Amino acid sequence: MLGGTAEARALAAALAERGVPFVSSLAGRVSNPALPVGEVRVGGFGGADGLARYLRDDRITHVVDATHPFAATITANAAAACTEVPLVVLRRLGWTERPGDQWRRVPTIEAAAARVAGAAPGSVFLTTGRRDLAAFADDNTHHYLVRTVDPPAGPTPARMTLLLDRGPYTLEGELALMREQDVHLLVTKDSGGPLTVAKLDAARELELPVIVVDRPPLPSGVNAVASVEAVLSQLGLG
Repeated sequence: MLGGTAEARALAAALAERGVPFVSSLAGRVSNPALPVGEVRVGGFGGADGLARYLRDDRITHVVDATHPFAATITANAAAACTEVPLVVLRRLGWTERPGDQWRRVPTIEAAAARVAGAAPGSVFLTTGRRDLAAFADDNTHHYLVRTVDPPAGPTPARMTLLLDRGPYTLEGELALMREQDVHLLVTKDSGGPLTVAKLDAARELELPVIVVDRPPLPSGVNAVASVEAVLSQLGLG
């Protein structure tokens, strides 16, 4: 199982309860990650060829990709490697715009940065993750409140307040943070799930515009299911 998400941890627990042998693989990009039950390996495979070799050498019979919805490279490698092994992709549903929301959807993080650059000066709450900060590094107009799990390693916005934190977040906490930091605009990826949705609820209540980065498309021929139960059913364990 390619993991690292809450859904992957829930699936690991379900497999363990059924006595199914499995190994969870984490990319190792987050320090002190929340670990699933069972055997865990940390680190990459060396691309699609390395993953295919691992599957053969360890006689893996099924692969579940339960990585983050924006882990496009890992998903592409899994699709390329699983030519002889069934692949199930588990993706939580994306967020749905609700009455009162002021969303602007964009296809890429670069498009999000371009839209922010054209916005009125103010404080931007940037919650897209530390790996995407370089896209905003040339913006000297806006002040950025950046929230990440780990400190960024590459280029960052010139005017930035860094907040190291990990969800889940509450509506009350997000409202207090946005008011304290005088946030004028929220930028997020369409990650989905309940752990970080409170920022969208807070933005709606505060009538703030939100730039939402759409998910990358799945590889051709790959379909996804949205629940642990659906994965178990496809594995014949439901």
